[in-house]
Amino acid sequence: MNEIRTRKMTQGKTLPASQIRNFCIIAHIDHGKSTLADRLLEHTGTVAKRQMQEQLLDDMELERQRGITIKARAVTMQAQIEGQTFELNLIDTPGHVDFHYEVSRSLACCEGALLLVDAFQGVEAQTVANAYAALEHDLQIIPVINKIDLVNQRADEVAQEMEQVLGLAADSCIRVSAKAGIGIDDLLKAIVNQFPAPKADRTAPLQAMVFDSHYDEYRGAITYCRMLNGSVKKGDKIKFLRSNHTHEVQELGHFEPKQTACDTLLGGQVGYLICNIKSLDAAHIGDTISTVNNPAEPVAGYEQPKRMVYCGLYPSDGQDFSELRDALNKLAINDPSFEFEPESSDALGFGFRCGFLGLLHMEIIQQRLEGEANIDLIQTAPNVSYEIKRRDGSVIEVHKPQEVPDSGDIEEFRQPIVRVNLIQPEAYVGSVMKLCQERRGIQQGTEYVSATRIMLTYDLPLAEVIYDLHDKIKSATRGYGTMDYEFQGFEQADLVRVDMIVNNNRIDALSIICHRADAERRGRAVAKKLKEEISRHMFEIAVQATIGNRVVARETVKAMRKNVTAKCYGGDISRKKKLWAKQREGKKRMKSVGSVDIPQKAFMAVLHKGDEKKSSN
Repeated sequence: MNEIRTRKMTQGKTLPASQIRNFCIIAHIDHGKSTLADRLLEHTGTVAKRQMQEQLLDDMELERQRGITIKARAVTMQAQIEGQTFELNLIDTPGHVDFHYEVSRSLACCEGALLLVDAFQGVEAQTVANAYAALEHDLQIIPVINKIDLVNQRADEVAQEMEQVLGLAADSCIRVSAKAGIGIDDLLKAIVNQFPAPKADRTAPLQAMVFDSHYDEYRGAITYCRMLNGSVKKGDKIKFLRSNHTHEVQELGHFEPKQTACDTLLGGQVGYLICNIKSLDAAHIGDTISTVNNPAEPVAGYEQPKRMVYCGLYPSDGQDFSELRDALNKLAINDPSFEFEPESSDALGFGFRCGFLGLLHMEIIQQRLEGEANIDLIQTAPNVSYEIKRRDGSVIEVHKPQEVPDSGDIEEFRQPIVRVNLIQPEAYVGSVMKLCQERRGIQQGTEYVSATRIMLTYDLPLAEVIYDLHDKIKSATRGYGTMDYEFQGFEQADLVRVDMIVNNNRIDALSIICHRADAERRGRAVAKKLKEEISRHMFEIAVQATIGNRVVARETVKAMRKNVTAKCYGGDISRKKKLWAKQREGKKRMKSVGSVDIPQKAFMAVLHKGDEKKSSN
C-alpha cells in the first residue's frame, strides 16, 4: 500500500501552523512547472483524475494558447504523509524573464522553493536568476530534476551543474518525471521534511499580506492574501493599512484550486477575501491587512517593479477611449507591474502611455486588452526610459521621444544598462560574442557551467536587448542559448532623437531615440517605408528623417501629373512652356495649403518595420 495517502480538504478543518508548508515552484520557461503542479494536485487528491487537464492552474485562455504561465496562481492541497495530515500551499510562478515581478511576489509569501531543472536542458539563465532571488529571500531550496524519463536525459550531469553553478549538493537533487508521475511521492515527503513551517502567532492581531488580486464584474476586487499572524472570519471589519480603506469581509476561503469558502483563515494559511471592493484604487498589491480596532504593524512590501519598455496604446476607433481606460484600470488590479497615463497624439488621437517589464509583457497586455475588452488597438514603437542631465544641472527621466529637450539644452544623455547572462554550448560562443559586440556590449566574465556549456556575462544597452536579442541568440545557437538580464543603472551615451517630417509637419508618433551611429540607417528605413505607404497626391511630398535641424535621410513621394500640353499640336514651344509654368505655380500653391493624409496602415507598417535591427550576419 502506498505510504502517502491523500484526502480532500474538508470545510472547517483547521491545522496547527506546524503542519502547514508554503512553497513555490521556480524554473526556466518550459522546464515543466505547470505539469509538476498538475501531478501534485493529482497525487494529493485535490483534483479528481476525471477532472484533470493539462496546465490546470493556467486558467487564462491566453496562457493555454501560448503554452506559458503568465500569472502566479495559488492552490491549497491537503495530504496525509507518514500518518500525519499536512496543508500544502503551492504558488505556481511564470518562468519568462519578463514576469520576474510575479516570481518575487510569490517568494515573499513562501518559506521554501522547488527549483526545477530540465534533465536534458540543464541549468539555464533564468534558473540562475531565480535561484539567487530565492536565496535573497532566505528560502529553503529543494533542487528538482524533471523529465528523467526522456531517452536523452542527462540527470547526472545536470546535478553536477547545479552543484557547480548554484552550490546545491548534487546528491540532494530529487529526480522526477512530472509527466509520468515518477518520484512525486518522494517529492511530497521532501516538501514536508525539508521546508520549515510558517512562524505564525494566531493569538496576535490580524496581519496579512496581499500578494495578488483580480477584479470580478459582480463581486468587486478579490484579494489573495498570505496570513502572517492572527485570524480573520466572515463579518470582520478589516483595514488596508497602505490605502487606509476599511471594509467588511463578505466571504473568505481557500483555492482548491477553485475558490472554496470557509469560516476562518488562520495565521500561516493562504487564501482569498471578498469585501465588495468596487473602488479600483483600494486593493494594492503588497498592502497589509489588519483589524480596525487593533491594527498590527505593516509588513514590508515587495520590490517595486522596474518598467523597462514604454509604448503608446491607442484605440483604432476614437470612441473606444473610455472603454480602454476602464479596461486598463481593471487590468492594473490583476497585474500591477505595468503602469499607464493618458497622452494624445496629433496623428493617433487620445490614448495612453504604458510602461511594461519587457516586450513579451507588452505583447501579453495588448492581447489581453483586445481579447478581454474587445478593443482594437494601435501600438506605437516601443522604447526604453532614458535619463537626461540638462545644462542647468537638473536630471529628468524621459519615457517617450517627445519629452527629449532641444540638443542645446542637453549636457548628458544617459541610457539604461543591463547585465546579461547568456548560457550556450561551447561551439556557439563565438557567434554570441560577435552578436553582443555588434550591439556595443562590454564583456564582464566567462564561466564554465559544465564541460560543454559556457555562461557569458555582458553589459549591454537595454535598447539593444529588448527588441530582438533573444530571437537572435536563439538563431545563433540553434535554439540552445538562453539569456537573462538585470538592470544595472544609467550610463552616458551618444544618443539622439530622430524625428520624421512629412510635408514639413513632424509626425510625433514616429519619433525614435537611438545611437547616433544608427540614426541615418534607421531614419532611412522609416522614410522608405513611409514612401511606399503614402499615396501620391497632386503635389510632391518630402519625407525626411531629421536630428534637430539636420536632415539625415530623405525620400520623395512624386506628384501625380496631368499632361497639360496634350491639347497642343504644333506651334511654338513657348506656348507649352507657359502651360508648364502655370502648372508649377498651381502645384506650389497646392503644396503650401494642402495637407497629406497618412493612412493608418502606414503607421502600422512603420511601427512594425521601423525598429528592425541590423542582421547579425
